[in-house]
Amino acid sequence: MSRLIIFIFSLVFLFSASIVEAAGNEKHYPGLFLGATHADGETDYALGFEYEYKITKNFGIGGIWERTPSGHGGDGVNVSVASFFYHPTPEWRLGLGFGEERIGGPKVKHKDLVRASAAYEMQLEKFIIAPTLAMDFVDSDEIVVLGLAVILPF
Repeated sequence: MSRLIIFIFSLVFLFSASIVEAAGNEKHYPGLFLGATHADGETDYALGFEYEYKITKNFGIGGIWERTPSGHGGDGVNVSVASFFYHPTPEWRLGLGFGEERIGGPKVKHKDLVRASAAYEMQLEKFIIAPTLAMDFVDSDEIVVLGLAVILPF
């Protein structure tokens, strides 16, 4: 997990302000996510899709679907979240979402979750690179999700 954190922060500082520019007037922001999930002392890779529809320059709504194939002792975990997004600056995206965690295995379990997230969006040519940190709150557990999203606005 520490190597992933170092990698993501290196990417943030690698790109200077001269190549980072604010996104235009696009409304649709679909993206692919690759990262790691840390829960119950285990760290597993996660991959997923995200989508945001920008209502205004500062507010958007969207959804997130993530899969952690090895999560929960190999049973696999799917997370689906509907989110509200706030952009205090063109680069920062803060999210608050509500959804479900589905744990596979012989006895499938469904649990409600709340997700708080923060992403730093760097516009590069036609796409956005966004290091992302999210906290999922499921029952009394806190799950950390850290990764990188590649977004193609249109």
